[in-house]
Amino acid sequence: MRTTRFAALTVTAVFALAACGGGDDSGSAASSPSVSAESSAGAHNAQDVSFAQGMIPHHQQAIEMAELADGRAASAQVKDLAARVEKAQGPEITTMTGWLKAWDEKVPESMPGMDHSGMDGMDGMDGMMDSADMGKLKKASGKDFDSMFLTMMVEHHEGAVEMATTEKAKGEDKAATAMAGDIVTAQNAEISEMKKLLGEN
Repeated sequence: MRTTRFAALTVTAVFALAACGGGDDSGSAASSPSVSAESSAGAHNAQDVSFAQGMIPHHQQAIEMAELADGRAASAQVKDLAARVEKAQGPEITTMTGWLKAWDEKVPESMPGMDHSGMDGMDGMDGMMDSADMGKLKKASGKDFDSMFLTMMVEHHEGAVEMATTEKAKGEDKAATAMAGDIVTAQNAEISEMKKLLGEN
C-alpha cells in the first residue's frame, strides 16, 4: 500500500512526471524523500531517459552475443566472461525498464540500430554490431569465435562506457547516474581483461 501526499500548490504537478499509476493524481513526487530503489521519482531529466532507452537495447545485444559463447567458445576464460556479462546486464535491463515505466516513457521493445550501414558498428548506436557482424559471430566457433567475440565485445563495451560517461556528466536521476558509474567501472575492467586475452596488453 502506498501513501500519497497531495501538493498544496498545483504548479508542483508539473514535476510529477514519474508518479506511478495515477490518472488524475497530482501528488508531488519531487517533495517526498521516500522514493523507490528503482528510480528517483521526479528528479530526472531527458538525459536519464535517453540513457535508459539507449542502454537497454545495448545490453540486450551484449547478452545475445554472450549467449553464443556457451556452445561456440574454445576458451574457458571467454565462457566465464560471457557468463558474467549475462549475469550483470540482465538485472540492469530490468532496473532500467522499471525507471522508464515509472517516468511514463517508452520502453524499447527490441534492439534498434540493426539497419545501419557501418560494418564495424560505429556508424550506429555506440558500439552496436550490425546484422552482418552478428551473422559472422553466430557462424564462428573455437578460437575464431573467441577472437571475434572479444574484438566485438571490446568495441561494444567501449560504446557503453561512452554512453555511461555522458549519463554521469549530464544525468539528474541519482540511481541512473550511479548505475552509469558502475557500468564505467565494470566494463572498463572487462575491456582490459579482454584486451589481455587478445594479446593487446
